[in-house]
Amino acid sequence: MITRMLLVLLVIAVLAAVIVGIALVVHTSRRRTPIPDPDDPREILRRRYAAGEIDEDEYLRRMSGLSQDW
Repeated sequence: MITRMLLVLLVIAVLAAVIVGIALVVHTSRRRTPIPDPDDPREILRRRYAAGEIDEDEYLRRMSGLSQDW
């Protein structure tokens, strides 16, 4: 009787550990943001705008040009 109860508790503990592990993996994978490609033209524009090399109008104009399908 006691052995059966311990076995049931062990199975419950293992299932709980698996569920918590899966939840942590899913939660962690959702928080990761992709690393931008440094050679991507949009990323280059973002860096230039952030550094003050171009103003907002220039930034928006060039981003608009990159968004167009040629």
